[in-house]
Amino acid sequence: MPGVPISTIIELAVAAALLVGAVVLYRKRGKADPQHGSQTAVLLLVIGAIMLIHGLGLLEYRPAH
Repeated sequence: MPGVPISTIIELAVAAALLVGAVVLYRKRGKADPQHGSQTAVLLLVIGAIMLIHGLGLLEYRPAH
């Protein structure tokens, strides 16, 4: 049964969880201290975005024939 490997599904799920966690953390931190954001939230956002891009296969090398 061809399809998406379970490791890819797990990677995409973790990436989505990191992105949602980053948004929640950033909004929570913004209410507590409106002058500054959260570095942790930004790091989670970047890591989640990279994992999402990798999970979607956009970093795979595909040479032109």
